Amino acid sequence: MPEIALQKNTSRRVRPTRSSLVRRTATALAAVAAVVTSAISVAPASGADNPYERGPAPTQSSIAASRGTFATAELTVPRGNGLGGGKIYYPTDTSKGTFGAIAIVPGYTATWAAEGAWMGPWLASFGFVVIGIDTINRNDGDTARGTQLLTALDYLAQRSSVRTRVDARRLAVMGHSMGGGGAIYAALHRPSLWAAVGLAPFSPSQRPTAMKVPTLLMAGQRDGTVPPSTVSSMYNSIPATTEKAYLELTGAGHGFPTSANSVMMRKVIPWIKIFVDHDARYTQFLCPSLKDWTGITAYRGTCPFS
Repeated sequence: MPEIALQKNTSRRVRPTRSSLVRRTATALAAVAAVVTSAISVAPASGADNPYERGPAPTQSSIAASRGTFATAELTVPRGNGLGGGKIYYPTDTSKGTFGAIAIVPGYTATWAAEGAWMGPWLASFGFVVIGIDTINRNDGDTARGTQLLTALDYLAQRSSVRTRVDARRLAVMGHSMGGGGAIYAALHRPSLWAAVGLAPFSPSQRPTAMKVPTLLMAGQRDGTVPPSTVSSMYNSIPATTEKAYLELTGAGHGFPTSANSVMMRKVIPWIKIFVDHDARYTQFLCPSLKDWTGITAYRGTCPFS
């Protein structure tokens, strides 16, 4: 509260009238009220004020579960629209407004059905609309995969039959191996994305030295295709001013994202919740350090996350 200057009155003392006392009291109370109002107006918003929160408060067991609280449905994406086809997974609940969305692409020569289909309903059940894609050519490189990730997000938010369920601002990308390189490419070429995740990401054609999108990178401890040193170097090249994290999965090989993986998902879900849903309830699982180190050999991050 601001200090009130007091000055000694050396002139003849005058007995204050009742009306002057009332005026002085009212003035003082108004000043106090202004200070209190100002303090309230600059206080950070509480979780209850966050319009993007979806689902109940998380626990360690809830983020490790293979399903969240939302019932989900799926539909097939036909080949065309700049994509090789794919699947969309979405919450069936229409009472919560729109949801953030994630586009995911598999690795080199892989199909969505063979590699990534397990992720779709898992992520959707935590309150996201997910599109998992097949690439136009199975041997597409990181640039083509990144371009198709962005095409998938545009299709999902603008032309798909579930577009009314998607918040077209809150978008993220994720990919494995060559698809991880594609996710980095996509984030570099669309800095308005809210999050990116690279799973054992292949070194992209363009180093992420200009990355502005919050990026999570995961490596497998025993990955001989994209070793941890490669992923760590990629992490180090992302500017310190950009939110980022690096995780190394204990004993994991290059294929760790190709089958149901709770270790991976209980880190991916908080990352996407923090940055796509602005949900501070999930920060506890990654900041100031990991709450659960099970299956994790190494971790670095830019905590505290903004």
